[in-house]
Amino acid sequence: MSTRKNLILILASVGTFVEALDIAIINLTIPSIQEQFNIGAETVQWLQTLYVLFFGGFLIIGGKLSDQIGRKKVFLIGGLIFMLTSLGAGLSQSFEALAIFRALQGLGAALIMPSALSIVTNTFRGEQERNRAIGVFSSFAAIGSGSGLSVGGIISTYLSWHWVFLINVPILLLTLIFAYQYLPADEKNEAGQKTDFVSGMLLVFGLLSLTYGTHELIHIKENPIMIVGSLILSVLLLVAVFIRLKSVAQPLIDLKIFKHRSLVISNAVFLTLGAFFIGFLFLISLMLQKDMGHSAASAGLMLVPFSIMSALAAKFILPSVSKRLSSSQMGVFGWSFMLAGALSLLIAVYTGHPLAVVLLGAACISGIGMTFCFTALSVMGIQDVEPSHYGVASSLSSTSYFLGAGIGLSFMTLMSQIFPSKYAVGDLSLIILVGYALLALGMLLFFIFKSLKIRETEIAVS
Repeated sequence: MSTRKNLILILASVGTFVEALDIAIINLTIPSIQEQFNIGAETVQWLQTLYVLFFGGFLIIGGKLSDQIGRKKVFLIGGLIFMLTSLGAGLSQSFEALAIFRALQGLGAALIMPSALSIVTNTFRGEQERNRAIGVFSSFAAIGSGSGLSVGGIISTYLSWHWVFLINVPILLLTLIFAYQYLPADEKNEAGQKTDFVSGMLLVFGLLSLTYGTHELIHIKENPIMIVGSLILSVLLLVAVFIRLKSVAQPLIDLKIFKHRSLVISNAVFLTLGAFFIGFLFLISLMLQKDMGHSAASAGLMLVPFSIMSALAAKFILPSVSKRLSSSQMGVFGWSFMLAGALSLLIAVYTGHPLAVVLLGAACISGIGMTFCFTALSVMGIQDVEPSHYGVASSLSSTSYFLGAGIGLSFMTLMSQIFPSKYAVGDLSLIILVGYALLALGMLLFFIFKSLKIRETEIAVS
């Protein structure tokens, strides 16, 4: 692999590392934000929800724009938005301003993620070369998510919560300078192509309404009209999007893309991955601090080795495994670790929270499992898709991930309120994690079985 290609891969990967880091990094800084602005847990949770809502809602538009107006251009615009909103969030003196900048961070991330993956898939064309490159790219996202907790805990203890946002600014400034200089120039697209922004905005508001309604289900007794109305509105908007996609000449998403079973299954499993991993990040921070009495800094330091483990797995183990296993088989491999990690955390609840068992669960999930799952599903999602649709395909995967994150975390919170536990992290929340892992494994095994049956039929016919 040439030096220039390596540089392109690093630049694209740093972009996705920063946006993934920002999802996790805020978890261990929440107490200090609550203290400064004198707000409750339900209010401060909107910082995470708004980021996920805007990220997931605008991803499809970000992917379509990267296919049509240019991958490099969209990457630079997204990076600039993310850098400026990170600066604004870090300098915020009111919770309202912080929430607005946090939402706009999600918009910037929605432009970065699909354009970065599209840059990688268009730069590396050979199958083995592409798999390796996507493996590196995905591992940066996984490492960003995994290291967010440890970095957030250390920053919130020794600096202040402002620095979890300000740390992005110098990293992104350097990335943008090098990206402008070294990323390949955008190819000229067909004249007359336009992005269907009407479908895009209907989709954004449909997803926002769905996630808001799910997030607020816990308050349905106090505000039934608003919450039920939000869910009904989401269904109407998403139906309107589907009808429009079938009728307009240049749709936001070409529905023919869903003929690929690999893309459909990978998106379904990405949905469960978002629910599982964002749920894990939320639960592990609560377990270490509330149930086991560790400070944010010590909790963060305990999770540092698993970020390093994730990087080492991506560097030394993932390339070897990807040569021997198909993307779906590698997904089963990764999800087996996720299941083992969830079971370890569940055992810890019943055995008095022994630290070794809790850390074993974290090692299986953020140290190994997430690296393989994210990589496998990213490869699987685009393996049968035409290059001209890489941006949309990758944004569909990310949308599924963050939609799963928003709805999955809301569902877990709702269940924990209905069935309270003596611990901050009860056994029901961890049983839900186990259920997500089993569902994902079931879908991947079904896909592998169907693929084998189709191959056997083709061989018999020929």
